[in-house]
Amino acid sequence: MFWVLLLLLAWAVTGTACTRLCLAAVRTAAVDADAARGHDLTLYEAAFLSGGPARVADLTMVSMARQRRLLLAHTGWATVVDPRGRDEMERSVIGAIGPGGQSRIAPVRSAAADTDAVRSLGEGLVRAGLAVPDAAARTTVASGVRQVRAAALAVLGLGVAALTLPAPTELPRDLVAVWFALPLTLALSCLAIARVEAHPYSRWASPAGLRLLGAVQRGANRAADDHSLLASVAVRGIRAIGEPELRAAFAHRDQLPRE
Repeated sequence: MFWVLLLLLAWAVTGTACTRLCLAAVRTAAVDADAARGHDLTLYEAAFLSGGPARVADLTMVSMARQRRLLLAHTGWATVVDPRGRDEMERSVIGAIGPGGQSRIAPVRSAAADTDAVRSLGEGLVRAGLAVPDAAARTTVASGVRQVRAAALAVLGLGVAALTLPAPTELPRDLVAVWFALPLTLALSCLAIARVEAHPYSRWASPAGLRLLGAVQRGANRAADDHSLLASVAVRGIRAIGEPELRAAFAHRDQLPRE
């Protein structure tokens, strides 16, 4: 009867993951569907809705680098050229670099993403109904989908383990497989519904925020000026940068400095 314990575990894992996904979908759908009306996203807001605080820091550094007010070396170091920040985000980056005027990009990115300026930006987007509330602390649709996928794989593993046990006298193996197919079907059904109803999945943006992000992306695709490039960075991240040296600089952003 050990297979029954494995089956109970499979149901527990699947039920928990599917419940979290459903609750996340309900919270996301509860955001005012009309929140996007009359609101034009700034590039910083677009960056936050696309990639969170870290994306805002990336965008700020790229913007300053293209204006020759911040030097981003291909070795992964940031050097301040103009210490006068033009807005709160730029002042946060300059402050994160420190009084020496030079630092590796990775710690600058982390420190700048955790400043009051970025937190205030996120809180304003939440109040406007464009960002998911408490995205860092609560399950979102994106993380819920990942949990359900993991649950489906766990059910498969538990099912295989149950079938490798000595055959139970009261049930044939094919019937044991059918019992494990039930929680697997539940997990796959939740994934299919989420794909239809909630795709694309976003950790940060509400449905209204996603609609505005689509407008930003369409505007970036139609033009080829500096603003459109920064808009592409805000929405798609560092991979949208065309300059090889800038891309090389950010390739070091997640690496720890060597002592």
